Amino acid sequence: MGTRVHYPEEIKWKAIEMKQAGYTNREIMETLGIKNKTQIKTWMRWYKNGETHRFSQPVGKQYVWGKGAQELNEMEQLKMQNRQLEAQLEILKKYKELERRWCQK
Repeated sequence: MGTRVHYPEEIKWKAIEMKQAGYTNREIMETLGIKNKTQIKTWMRWYKNGETHRFSQPVGKQYVWGKGAQELNEMEQLKMQNRQLEAQLEILKKYKELERRWCQK
């Protein structure tokens, strides 16, 4: 039985951004320390299907919001959106720092 790896939500968003920017799966894996290209494909599928709420769910707990669970109220939705935007901002900051380092070499 394999060991499951949990990647932070920020890594998942960065992988999506890099894929959209034209990076290959291999480049994304090397840059972000992702072990399997299938993981990137899964995250892209979730992104394309509008299932980005799954990025913040723990390994093995990929349930669908609103199915069997109470609907999220507006405040919870705003909090989730805020966390997502904060994560994207942090990713951009980290990427800009990496980009500065690459350009200095």
